[in-house]
Amino acid sequence: MKGLFLGIVALMITIGANAQVKSPVRWSYASKKISATEAVVFLKATIDKDWHIYSQTGKPGGPLKTTFTFKPSKDYILAGKTIEPKPIVKYEPAIKMNVGYFENTVVFQQKIKLRSPKAKNVTGKLEFMACNKQCLPPDEVEFSISLGI
Repeated sequence: MKGLFLGIVALMITIGANAQVKSPVRWSYASKKISATEAVVFLKATIDKDWHIYSQTGKPGGPLKTTFTFKPSKDYILAGKTIEPKPIVKYEPAIKMNVGYFENTVVFQQKIKLRSPKAKNVTGKLEFMACNKQCLPPDEVEFSISLGI
């Protein structure tokens, strides 16, 4: 009886380990004050080998583009759009269009204007889709970036 119980527990652990969600993208954050009234926040994606995420500049009908939504605050306002480096561009025959994407690492930047010397964090969420030969469902990540001010 004890052997049967241990066998069932081992089977459940094995099934649970195989059912874990893949996370081929890890996000990290930083900020840099560039003047008394401006700062830049950095959102860095570290992407596992053979995986990629898509650019913010995807066209309708293409894969899910990476998006950033910053929570409104009385302490800061966004200055322009979130910028990204030049993506890798490749024609995707399955959707009959060129798509832009990033491999390995990519750093997105958002400039902000500080309205208050009390500004401590920039918060929001980002959405992205990770793909290799197949795509995982879109993932949404909330973030809070310390301004270190």
